Amino acid sequence: MTTQTTSRKSGKFTLRYRPYTLELKHAFTIASGSRSTTPIVLTELEFEGVTGYGEASMPPYLGESHESVLTFLDHVDLSGFADPFLTADILEYIDTIAQKNTAAKAALDIALHDLLGKIMHQPWHRIWGYNPADTPNTSFTIGIDTPDVVRQKVREAEPYKLLKVKLGLDTDKMMIDTIREVTDKPLCVDVNQGWKRRGEALEMAHWLADRGVLFLEQPMPKDQPDDNAWLTERSPIPTIGDEAIQRLDDVRKAFGVYHGINIKLMKCTGMREANQMAVLARALGMKVMLGCMTETSCAISAAAQLSPIADWADLDGALLTTNDVYRGMEVVNGKVVLPDRPGIGIISNQ
Repeated sequence: MTTQTTSRKSGKFTLRYRPYTLELKHAFTIASGSRSTTPIVLTELEFEGVTGYGEASMPPYLGESHESVLTFLDHVDLSGFADPFLTADILEYIDTIAQKNTAAKAALDIALHDLLGKIMHQPWHRIWGYNPADTPNTSFTIGIDTPDVVRQKVREAEPYKLLKVKLGLDTDKMMIDTIREVTDKPLCVDVNQGWKRRGEALEMAHWLADRGVLFLEQPMPKDQPDDNAWLTERSPIPTIGDEAIQRLDDVRKAFGVYHGINIKLMKCTGMREANQMAVLARALGMKVMLGCMTETSCAISAAAQLSPIADWADLDGALLTTNDVYRGMEVVNGKVVLPDRPGIGIISNQ
C-alpha cells in the first residue's frame, strides 16, 4: 500500500488524503485485545485556497482499515456542490456513498467543519455558542497491564485529575487495588462489554463505588440491553453506553438502558452528528461523555469543540501516542483547554 498523498480535484473542492500509522507509548490492552499502533488516514479539503484538515482513526473493532478508508475516499465526488456551507446536503451525500465506514465519513466531516470555521474566522465552539470556560477535565486512560506497568502509567498520569481504567478481564480488582496503592484520584472504568452476568456486574459496581469510581462505561455486552437496563436501575454509580451507542438513532434506544452516552466522532460520522447526539441526550436528561479513539490532535481537537456541554471528557487519545502530526487542544491542570483559533484550531507539526 502506498503511503503517498492522493490529490483529486472534485468540482470546486480539492480532496487530499494519505495513510498514516500512530505509534502508542505503551501497548494498549482492553477486554477484547491488545495493540501498539493504530491506522490513520489524514485528509485535507481545500476550497478557494482555504484548507480544512480531518482524519479517520480505525481501531480494530470499527471494522475499517487503511484500505477501506482510501477506497471510500476514492469514490467521493463533490462536483455537485458549489458552496461548502451546504453542510447538510454535503454530509448526507457522503453518508450515502456506502454503509458504515463511519471513520471515513468522519474524516470528511471534520475537514469540512475545519474549512468552514476558517472561512468564518471562528472556532467551532464559538459558532455553536458553547462557552470555552465550561470544558471539563479529561480523563487519562490506564490500559490493562501488570501491576508494575500499571503503577508506572499512573505516575506518568500525574498531571491529570481523573483516571480512566480499562477493566473486563479477571484482573479487575487487581487493577483497581494497584492504582489505589499509588493514588486516591477519582476513577472511571471502561469494561468494554467484559462483564457477562448481571449479578456479578452489580456486585462489582458496588465494590467499585466504595473505591472512588465515578461511573461505569459499557459494563455488559451491547446486545444485552435488558441486562444493562437491570444494572442501570440498581447501580450505585452511573452507567454509560459506549459500544451500544454509535449514531443518532441509538440515543433514544439508550434511554432507560444507560444513564448516559459516550459520543465518539469515529463512530457517529463526525462533528455534525456528534452535536446532534449531545443535544438529544441532554433533552432526554441523560449524561454526556465525549470520547475518542487513538487519534492525532486533529480529531481530538474537533471533538473538544463539543466538550463544554459534556459532563465528562475522555480526550487523551493523542497523549497516548509518540508521533502526533498536529498541535491543538491542550490539557492544563487536567482540564480541556480549547485553542482560540478558527475551525478546529490545529497547527501542523510537519
